[in-house]
Amino acid sequence: MSYEPKFMQLAESEAESNILTHQGSPFGCVITKNGQLVAEGHNRVLITNDPTAHGEITTIRVACAELKTHDLSGCELYTTGYPCAMCLGAIIWANIKTVYYGNTPQDAAKIGFRDQFIYDFIQGGMQNKDVLALTQKDHDLTIRSFNDFAADQNKTLY
Repeated sequence: MSYEPKFMQLAESEAESNILTHQGSPFGCVITKNGQLVAEGHNRVLITNDPTAHGEITTIRVACAELKTHDLSGCELYTTGYPCAMCLGAIIWANIKTVYYGNTPQDAAKIGFRDQFIYDFIQGGMQNKDVLALTQKDHDLTIRSFNDFAADQNKTLY
């Protein structure tokens, strides 16, 4: 499919709804498949007390429920802001291959969002303990479930 402005308008309407409701930040999202609307949503961090309830995440959850699958191959995502690192990961895990976004990370920074520090943390080798102390422990214990999964003949990868 190709870009359809009407879907970005729906995403923007979702973002605008948060200006009045204060459910979350001004980020809206729409997921389509074959030119048809599958799901729409917006950031719900504040109303749910869930830091993962970004617009893309909530909309991916709705789309998966609607399509009854974890695999959103063939879907396109429209979002009002460039996806953060968490949302990019979710988009990739959902197998969405096309994303249209409105605002840049710099636009988000101008209104107070701080996504850049996550990218800096990753690019810096994830070694900044002021951001996160990331330490491996008990590999011998935790590798068991990985080995059991590897041996399972009926496993499903996502």
